[in-house]
Amino acid sequence: MENKSYNLKLTPELAHHKIKNWCAYQERSQHETRQKLYEYGLFSNDVEQLIVKLIEENFLNEERFAFAFVSGKFNIKQWGKIKIKIELRKHKVGDYLIKKALQSIDENNYIKTLNKVIEKKIKLTPEKNKQKLFYKIFQYALSRGFESDIIAEQLKPLLKVE
Repeated sequence: MENKSYNLKLTPELAHHKIKNWCAYQERSQHETRQKLYEYGLFSNDVEQLIVKLIEENFLNEERFAFAFVSGKFNIKQWGKIKIKIELRKHKVGDYLIKKALQSIDENNYIKTLNKVIEKKIKLTPEKNKQKLFYKIFQYALSRGFESDIIAEQLKPLLKVE
């Protein structure tokens, strides 16, 4: 992680206005909002007061953030649950909310998405040996955050591998 030095020093009032607009643009986690406020040159007491104020004004909502994050990463980026969970933890979202948000993913859509990811990768991988192809596709799906047992279950019939 690179070490950034910020010369920006905002008053709490100006920071409040600016951070409200930033939060209104898209859902934000408390963690990334807190970091942004520190970038504005605020002290921890002011940062915590602003976080409370943003929650009261409904600009910050950790549950809403978690659900939006899961929806976006799954539907748009086609990430699996493992990768989504890791990224939510980086945002310091609690385990209960992570679990609740991940449950919003429909299981049938999850399998369909995994199959789409697999089929696309098969077309793009010029490998003749079925075992090597299986391994490459398996590793790719793992890197996308899908669970190994589900990958194997979906991949074996497609490649006709035992």
